[in-house]
Amino acid sequence: MSEKGEVDLTGAKQNTGVWLVKVPKYLSQQWAKATGRGDVGKLRICKYVKQLNTNEITEVSFTLNEELTVIEGIEDKTVSAPRDHPFTMQTVGGQMLAVFTETSSDKVALEGVVVQRAECRPAVSESYMKLKRLQIEELAKPVRLSQQLDRVVTSNYKPVANHTYNLEYERKKKEEGKRARLDKQQVLDMLFSAFEKHQYYNIKDLVDITKQPVIYLKEILRDIGIYNVKGTHKNTWELKPEYRHYQGDEKTDE
Repeated sequence: MSEKGEVDLTGAKQNTGVWLVKVPKYLSQQWAKATGRGDVGKLRICKYVKQLNTNEITEVSFTLNEELTVIEGIEDKTVSAPRDHPFTMQTVGGQMLAVFTETSSDKVALEGVVVQRAECRPAVSESYMKLKRLQIEELAKPVRLSQQLDRVVTSNYKPVANHTYNLEYERKKKEEGKRARLDKQQVLDMLFSAFEKHQYYNIKDLVDITKQPVIYLKEILRDIGIYNVKGTHKNTWELKPEYRHYQGDEKTDE
């Protein structure tokens, strides 16, 4: 519900009373299918007074339209939704309950105050018992099933022996293994020579220049270099001030 804006209280002024009714899940699903197609059923309200008792008794029942009794998704076509649903009436219990609606423009309106609570239950019948049994069986079915194949799979879902990214990872791993570690001083000479040409390098370029494994190269760079984690030259390496052959940051990349 929107936290801002005014609330239309026309329903309160008209003293509109509404019923709060709990219905079975399958019944609400069948109602949803009838959107824009007319009535979903008939509601019957009877009031009478018992003998020697002045208290008024109210009996309420709902009858579902026959065309909405077909439940989709159930293999047993002989099972249908129950039509008769008696109400169990309940008191509001001293609570103040109200029904609000909200439009697409976030306008909130009071539809009415709850004056009666009830529970809509299906009448016990053979059709209802079949429906409940099938629903329980559907819920008990495992989501995934193992199946033995008796022929070669030729669809697009054929298992892949090895995925592309796995092959690429193995290729890089083998390439790294082929790179023999040079003496540290030889690597330092190549790095200093490279930094004479440019001030900043990313690790990929330094690997291409030195032909050394990434882990070994980073160990050496930590001794002589600084890794930039922010700024214009983010994710690049540069020499520490004591190893620079230029002064300050006056030198720019060529």
